[in-house]
Amino acid sequence: MAWLIQQVRLFFIALQFFTRVPIPRWVGFEPSWLQHASRYFPLVGLCVALVVVLVYGAAAWLWPAPVAVLLSTAAGIYMTGAFHEDGLADMCDGFGGGYTRERIMEIMKDSRIGTYGAVALVVTLGLKVTTLSLLAPGQAIGALLLAHPLSRLAAVSLIRSASYARDAGKAKPMAQEMRAGEFAIAAVCAVLPALLLGVFHVVAWPALGAALLASAAVAWWLRALFVRRIGGYTGDCLGAVQQLSEVAIYLCVLASAGHAALY
Repeated sequence: MAWLIQQVRLFFIALQFFTRVPIPRWVGFEPSWLQHASRYFPLVGLCVALVVVLVYGAAAWLWPAPVAVLLSTAAGIYMTGAFHEDGLADMCDGFGGGYTRERIMEIMKDSRIGTYGAVALVVTLGLKVTTLSLLAPGQAIGALLLAHPLSRLAAVSLIRSASYARDAGKAKPMAQEMRAGEFAIAAVCAVLPALLLGVFHVVAWPALGAALLASAAVAWWLRALFVRRIGGYTGDCLGAVQQLSEVAIYLCVLASAGHAALY
């Protein structure tokens, strides 16, 4: 029972860290908990997905698909405080404008957004809205439920497989290392919902398989880039992996739906 209560505490700590959602006072706080709460990052993603799906479903009864997608996307951004989008923008500014490790880290710590970051946000948000708008409502709901937990697992994989770049960063208090058992919990929180989506035919199995491979490929490619350029990852890097993995998953679901321009 004590172990279960502690796991609930860790989930709430992760929920508070990655979203704007308030948590109960009884949860309490210990600095050491932050080192272990990242195991529930994908579960937080599932919570975000459920909220986004509810907004999308409600809006779809009143307005066309693009409006419903925009409103649901806005709800997700509001719920997370644009935490991951900010990381993507900072990472693109740093790696786009910096040629040395020191300069990259300096740019990523700058709160101002540059050209690379602005373009990355426009393209990423544009791809999200466009792909989801082209899907049938049931497919869009499945894509949202699949992408949010799975993309966060992709980000968590960096914590497990790479070293933290010791300069200042958003994830320094929380995500510096992860044990094998903690990563297994994160994987279950992401893969189990994905498998249930396939079992209940919410997402087609080919789309599910392609999404898993695409998410892993994005994480692998970005990890190699981060290790080569700065020797590890920062919180901004984790946000970038999450955002780009999410987009890759939407693209896989759309491709499997047979909406190619020359199809």
